[in-house]
Amino acid sequence: MAAFQLVRPTRAGAVELKNINKWYGDFHVLRDVSLSVGEGERIVVCGRSGSGKSTMIRCINRLEAFQKGSLSVDGQPVGEGLASRAEPGRDIGMVFQHFNLFPHLTILENCTIGLTRVLKMSRRDATDRAMALLERVRIPEQANKYPGQLSGGQQQRVAIARSLCMSPKVMLFDEPTSALDPEMVREVLDVMVSLARDGMTMICVTHEMAFARQVADRVVFMDSGQIVEVAPPDVIFKEPRHRLARDFFSQVLAA
Repeated sequence: MAAFQLVRPTRAGAVELKNINKWYGDFHVLRDVSLSVGEGERIVVCGRSGSGKSTMIRCINRLEAFQKGSLSVDGQPVGEGLASRAEPGRDIGMVFQHFNLFPHLTILENCTIGLTRVLKMSRRDATDRAMALLERVRIPEQANKYPGQLSGGQQQRVAIARSLCMSPKVMLFDEPTSALDPEMVREVLDVMVSLARDGMTMICVTHEMAFARQVADRVVFMDSGQIVEVAPPDVIFKEPRHRLARDFFSQVLAA
């Protein structure tokens, strides 16, 4: 079985957001958000509930429209709104809080459906790739089971494998451990740490500060739809410059 290989962006700027603005009706949810993520960089995004973290990464993955600003992934522009979304962002993988697996499909079928229907890969080649990725997340023995037969941690690892099957250049994680029991968190974080060590470009919304300290190149703190402060974890955890960041990290690090 062929070894899994990460797909690397062809340009230094894997993700570029410039003055992104988004409204839900009259509610201004993202305010002039600008962020540049380099190839192979690991970014952790944190902040209080409602600060715009998930909305920002959903804009990157074209799941949410933005109304003003510019966004590019691997040098390719992503237009405002969703009308420009002819292709469903195959260069970006995303792992959600609640797994989003198809309950009526086996684990293997969950991983191969995108390969056969979107990439038009043969069933044999799709199966080979999916099994390699299930091996990568350490659950190949679960291939013929259904999601309901797996623990939450195992389902989240399947969700990671499914995203990796499409050979994304960037992986987005939206609170991937927040729906898990504490004993299952570590197994998911271990897979994410392994991906980070292999050089995958990652943007992760999480409150797992130990994970951020271990793998993040930079930590982004958001509040009220704005990026308030960006710094390496050792700097932002010990000496955040902004008052809002100091208040936030003093609470989460003391928990």
